[in-house]
Amino acid sequence: MKKLFLLISILSLSQVHAQIDPVKYPTFTNIDDALKSKKTVYSMSFREKGLFNLPPQLVKLDSIFFLNIMANKLEKMDQELFALKELEILNVNENSIKYIPDEISQLGKLTTFSMNLNSLTSINPNIAKLQKLKVVHFDANNLNVFPEALMEIPALEEINLQGNQISFISDRLDQIKNLKFLNLADNQINDMGNLSFPKNLKYLELQQNAIVKLPENLFKAQELEFLNVSGNNITEISSRIKGLKKMVSMNLANNNIKEIPVEISQLKKLKTLILTGNPMEKSKIEKLKTLLPETQVYF
Repeated sequence: MKKLFLLISILSLSQVHAQIDPVKYPTFTNIDDALKSKKTVYSMSFREKGLFNLPPQLVKLDSIFFLNIMANKLEKMDQELFALKELEILNVNENSIKYIPDEISQLGKLTTFSMNLNSLTSINPNIAKLQKLKVVHFDANNLNVFPEALMEIPALEEINLQGNQISFISDRLDQIKNLKFLNLADNQINDMGNLSFPKNLKYLELQQNAIVKLPENLFKAQELEFLNVSGNNITEISSRIKGLKKMVSMNLANNNIKEIPVEISQLKKLKTLILTGNPMEKSKIEKLKTLLPETQVYF
């Protein structure tokens, strides 16, 4: 499992690099070289340097907007970090950090914040002051509730909380108005109550939990295109599934579903439906294929 998250964090980092012009913003990997540079330093990486602390001289590089300190031995977020007022992208993956200090609120320009594979048990409420945040990654930590502070940041577009121990989600989730991507896979969610979802949500990952029933409000998510609820304990799918008009791919594998309502035929954009590992009779599968002639059904 840890190797899987390692791969995820590396892929996330590569996507971040893709956003940065390497010619216009060369990434320095040595603090001395950065300090000696005659050009303004915008990007810095200390990846896999074996650091226990950040170099104090870092505060002199106050133009940095991208900082990668992943895969070190940090147990806390050093104060030098919060002097970087221009910071927009921060990667702290794969360290041993147990908490986020109050000073996080000083990074007012932060748009991407990644702390996968650390030891967080909660998220500091001060993160709610980072109103420009668009992407947060807190995969593979020790969180047991959905961070309430994130619900105070309507600009968020992507939230990754895979591989924690989350069992509770406040019903204020729909306050994150711009949220498009939500990953809550591999947690301990069983009862979602009547949770409401942001109206702009497009990607929802809930696989590998203990969900028995999908909340009725999920079927009001009219922009939802990709849904993965595989590896849960779901026994039935509501006829209100017809509300997911833009659904392209749906993974219902490895549940306890015996039948899919005929209303699924109203999902005209559905290209992929995965039903492997469910106790469905072959005759019902064949009927389903007839109802969905343009859909690839896997069973």
